[in-house]
Amino acid sequence: MSDPLARIPVDALRVFEAAARLLSFTRAAEALGMTQAAVSWRIRDLEEKLERPLFTRGARQVGLTLEGERLSTAATEAMTLLRRAVAEVVEADQGVLAITTLQTLATQWLAPRLGAFQLANPDLAVRVDTSAALSSLGADGLDVGLRFGAGRWPGVESRFLMPAIFTPVCSPAMRDRLDLQTPADLKRARLVGHPGEWAAWFAAAGVAPADAAAPPRLTADNQALEVAAALGDQGVALGSPILYGRELERGLLVRPFAATVALAEGYWLCYPPGRRLAPKIARFRDWVLDTARADPAVVEGARLAGRQVGEAGN
Repeated sequence: MSDPLARIPVDALRVFEAAARLLSFTRAAEALGMTQAAVSWRIRDLEEKLERPLFTRGARQVGLTLEGERLSTAATEAMTLLRRAVAEVVEADQGVLAITTLQTLATQWLAPRLGAFQLANPDLAVRVDTSAALSSLGADGLDVGLRFGAGRWPGVESRFLMPAIFTPVCSPAMRDRLDLQTPADLKRARLVGHPGEWAAWFAAAGVAPADAAAPPRLTADNQALEVAAALGDQGVALGSPILYGRELERGLLVRPFAATVALAEGYWLCYPPGRRLAPKIARFRDWVLDTARADPAVVEGARLAGRQVGEAGN
């Protein structure tokens, strides 16, 4: 059996429901933001497609035929259910902010500060996803992303959050055992991390390539695991002095040398361009950028990198 709705425009049923509920083409037009002529045309077209009248038309008022009353009852019930369902979907979307971010950034910087956002926005629940891909941003219910790189991704609007600077970090005991006096002394340390990143740091610290250390014996796929090894007195890792500021302040980690190296242009706040004005995204954007501007380590790092927190990616 063919679908009887296949030949009926859904918008015509919406117009019919309003006119039948209000028993007035004029009032229906006002409620729908249409002209009375447009409402009359939609109703007439619907009647022609159904091959029967739905309204009786008087000089100053309209009424429903028997068929019109039957269709009106069903149309009102259907529209009520649709309005309720749409409202629930919209409210659910506006009530949850889904953030996709990197594990280290989430653990070391975002999570300790996120409570302040939730206190300021009690109507928003927050969901954090630590996926490494931006491809699902705007899909899978993900609203905003915090990412590491150049700030240029197709189909994504980005704002500079903080610089991606790295420096050697280790436990105080490791520093004392190695008696680190100059950057070149790290040649005899057990290094943790990717060889290319260490080579970049040694170059920034003025250590000639020929004098660089042996390749690291331990690498991991994220900064958190590598710095965890340093915290465990297993070696010297490259870590962000911004993300690991608490551990440095508490003396759990030390910076044997002040030299830093930028391994990317920075960390970025990202979101779909078409959703930049969505209230929950705008609220998070304003909060996270203001929070970064209030972090002295972020501000100093951005100054050294020649960047401004909040500037747009190219």
